[in-house]
Amino acid sequence: MLLNYLLKPQALNETDQKHGNIFILHGLFGSLSNLSPLAKSLASRQQTICVDLRNHGNSQHSKIMTYDAMANDIFTLADHLDIEHFSIIGHSMGGKVAMSCALQQPQRVNKLVIADIAPVSYDNKHSSVFAGLNAIRNCKIENKQEADIILSQYVKEAGVRQFLLKSLRLKNNQYDFQFNLDALSRNYDHICSWPEYSSAFVNQTLFIKGANSDYINTQSQPVIQRLFPNASGKIIENTGHWLHAEKPDIFNRLVGKFFSV
Repeated sequence: MLLNYLLKPQALNETDQKHGNIFILHGLFGSLSNLSPLAKSLASRQQTICVDLRNHGNSQHSKIMTYDAMANDIFTLADHLDIEHFSIIGHSMGGKVAMSCALQQPQRVNKLVIADIAPVSYDNKHSSVFAGLNAIRNCKIENKQEADIILSQYVKEAGVRQFLLKSLRLKNNQYDFQFNLDALSRNYDHICSWPEYSSAFVNQTLFIKGANSDYINTQSQPVIQRLFPNASGKIIENTGHWLHAEKPDIFNRLVGKFFSV
């Protein structure tokens, strides 16, 4: 599948040198715009490609959402853009796609940045979110304010609701979500899971954790060390799972420093 993407060419000047290509992958319910501030901050030294993963944004819909399939989408896009070697930044589900790419074809991946996710399976963390999104769909809302009122009965955090409602679009006089809600719901077990890999990715990898998030914990450390033996970690204090949105300046600075060496 050829994904929708936004390419930001490196802003070269006479003293700059090209430091390669970076694919930037959003998380569940997101789109390529989620990490656009990060792409902008990296533009002076790298060419960035922000991606809509399948069933998200303006990319094609599919009944399949395994990590093998989603990783293959990234390689298909890289081939389409004539990019042989690249780095990847991924948040949450996008981080799992990034890790899958690195473990499937490590010879093509230079570096990884993984934002608040580990290479492990998770329990259901989104049942209330799916319930709220379906409640919106089942009501004939007239604006996003009405959608927020409905969603607030299921999701208490205003920032999370704002993030989810970014994908609400008016089409043919009816509001619906840009992401493929039905496919995400049917494939949620795949999204929560993690495939088994016997090989390791030995290049530099940076895991960035939100201090208030439990997605990366002590139980996930052994598998991180086994699959990514050259990994380092950073923690952003007073932030949760959406660390790139909650503390963008700190997050962008950590990523920029990682790619500057």
